[in-house]
Amino acid sequence: MRMPKPDASVVGRRDAIVGQLREIVATEGVIVDEDEMRAYECDGLTAYRQLPFIVVLPETTEQVSRILKLCHAEGVKVVPRGAGTSLSGGALPLADAITLGLAKFNRILDVDLDNRCVVAQPGVTNLGITDAVKSQGFYYAPDPSSQIACTIGGNVAENSGGVHCLKYGLTTNNLLGLEMVLITGEVIRIGGKHLDSEGYDLLGLVTGSEGLLGVVTEVTVRILPRPEMARALLAGFPSSEAAGACVAQVIGAGIIPAGMEMMDRPAIHAAEDFVHAGYPLDADALLIVELDGPEAEVAHLVDRVTGIARESGAGELRVSADDEERERFWAGRKAAFPAVGRISPDYYCMDGTIPRRRLAEVLRRMAEMSRRHGLRVANVFHAGDGNLHPLILYDANRPGELESAETFGAEILKLCVEVGGVLTGEHGVGVEKRDLMGVMFTEDDLNHQQRVKCAFDAESLLNPGKVYPILRRCAELGRLHVRAGQVRFPDIPRF
Repeated sequence: MRMPKPDASVVGRRDAIVGQLREIVATEGVIVDEDEMRAYECDGLTAYRQLPFIVVLPETTEQVSRILKLCHAEGVKVVPRGAGTSLSGGALPLADAITLGLAKFNRILDVDLDNRCVVAQPGVTNLGITDAVKSQGFYYAPDPSSQIACTIGGNVAENSGGVHCLKYGLTTNNLLGLEMVLITGEVIRIGGKHLDSEGYDLLGLVTGSEGLLGVVTEVTVRILPRPEMARALLAGFPSSEAAGACVAQVIGAGIIPAGMEMMDRPAIHAAEDFVHAGYPLDADALLIVELDGPEAEVAHLVDRVTGIARESGAGELRVSADDEERERFWAGRKAAFPAVGRISPDYYCMDGTIPRRRLAEVLRRMAEMSRRHGLRVANVFHAGDGNLHPLILYDANRPGELESAETFGAEILKLCVEVGGVLTGEHGVGVEKRDLMGVMFTEDDLNHQQRVKCAFDAESLLNPGKVYPILRRCAELGRLHVRAGQVRFPDIPRF
């Protein structure tokens, strides 16, 4: 994996930069000790590690603004970081970049039930938002498996989803407004508590931008009232093809479940051994289908989905009797990643998205790849929207296995694109998929994307080395110019 070479002139000015940072943030908020910085040397993609140049932990938007203004003036790179749960290396440090940790931005600022929204700092956990409103009968819908730890700022950066994104959407569908600091130190606001904003959709542009455009310091999200009833259906199938056919038939029947997840045999056994959720161990594939809404509607939909599952060959069918059993069904799926960690020294978690109708074909070809590479794979999917999370099992202590796992993973992502899908569903590109961007995008596509990057960050100081396989100078591309409240397009070459 190639990363930008450290800027020797910046590295040589470390003591002076540390002194300037300590004038902005209290001494304990500037970390320079090597042992203390070890906690920041990687994110959830643990195969890659790098000690940061300096770690800074601001507590206010004003401090973030001053830090970025300093970095802009001094030509110092910045890597924004939330909880570090990214699985694509999005928060991987650089040897000449400040890691800007936002863990101290951990407060709920406003709960507005009249407008059905919550204003939170970026370091608030995903689950923390639901916890803040559940006593009033509300919740925040996007629910990544890491929701107990991942932060809402990181969710914005990666456009995170979760098991309920099929019906309720990804982060972008539940986001109303942002406060963001540009690399120049300028603080801008995008959107608000209202449903939609005038002008260009900058909110959509920033969501999923992986820290390349600015540092988010406040997030306004939509909250929803708890549905009257929710029931989960557990269905075991003799093959992944049969389970995939059931998924297609449910969606084809016009039924949009709150969640629809699929697991294959290795994932079923790992999760059941870990959580004891009551999964059928004789099934080759498992579907968990949750239906929610008014009681009469849920009862009707449960009957319809049960019928479709039987017609698709389900060998075991169970419907949750109460919320406790429903949550137990989900507990196994949400614990699938740590469960797999119990059966393999290491695993490489992939993230690609495919058309639902190609699921059986993709699973078959992935099994062939598994045999060819000599590596096991456990599969969990957001089956309803075609988002795959293959877990490639390997042992980093065995020479060559990490490289084989990476090659295997790259083949899976290329396959996703080949069948009409995309490189990522919710984990982002980061460094993991960066060198595969050319598989999905043309050179012109990538140049246009980088023009947007240049509009916000002309010197490429924010999270460099991520997303783009070749980072071009803005002068080569033509530049968009961003100012608070306006966007100008002065000199973009036309194709």
